[in-house]
Amino acid sequence: MSTIDLQHLRQWIGKTHVDHDVLSSRHARLMAATLGIPQSDLVSGHPLPPLWHWLYFLDGLAPEELGRDGHPARGGFLPPVPLPNRMWAGGQLEFKKALPLDGSVEKRSSIVSIEHKQGRSGELVFVTVLHEILHGGEVAISEHHDIVYKEATPVDSNKPFAAMPQATHSYDWLPTSTTLFRYSALTFNGHRIHYDADYCRDVESYASQVIHGPLNATLLAGYAERIAGKPVKLFNYRGVRPALLGATLTLNAVHEGDDLLLWVSLPDGAVSMQARASF
Repeated sequence: MSTIDLQHLRQWIGKTHVDHDVLSSRHARLMAATLGIPQSDLVSGHPLPPLWHWLYFLDGLAPEELGRDGHPARGGFLPPVPLPNRMWAGGQLEFKKALPLDGSVEKRSSIVSIEHKQGRSGELVFVTVLHEILHGGEVAISEHHDIVYKEATPVDSNKPFAAMPQATHSYDWLPTSTTLFRYSALTFNGHRIHYDADYCRDVESYASQVIHGPLNATLLAGYAERIAGKPVKLFNYRGVRPALLGATLTLNAVHEGDDLLLWVSLPDGAVSMQARASF
């Protein structure tokens, strides 16, 4: 019998939240240091790299306002979905204009859909949030962000691999516990799946700490711009399988017409995340 009262959860559709921030160039340089890339260009006025807006508009909630998983307690802006695991599932972004470092920006967020599905591992609830980032009164980024709630079940190692083409561009990346700590700190992300090994194993059924989905997406978007030599205009990405600490990840890309198909693969060949970039 389903534990999901979809009619109740859908009362959250239409909820909105507005925030303001400054795209600190210092914070961007700390991100560059975390990724091991040059920092010298990241000065006032320089365009913010793709998906780095996730470093800003951070919520500083008091400890009593957090849930067991270290994320904000449910039932505020996001609906109180009664499933234990909360994951960053994917999203679609349109980059309309460049955002300058040290520029003042506004973020308008609204919940646009809540869907209940039955998956291989049990019940799933997908919540989609529309974020608009504005600079100078104009929308610079329009983002549909998909969040999935699920049962605490082990990663399905028998799930068939996605069939991907032969990559024409690739490189290996090995994140460390320090990488995960720094990215969590930069995004003020208290989700315990990224740093608490006991919680990962005993509560959410992961064998080790989980590498941040948005970090992998950020790497793919930056890789797309390096390959194409021009800014990304549209970027769609989807998490396929969690990537865990200790795994060497391979970032891959291949041209499909004017687009780039990109994906992160695990050591066994499984796809962890896939994306498409248009220019």
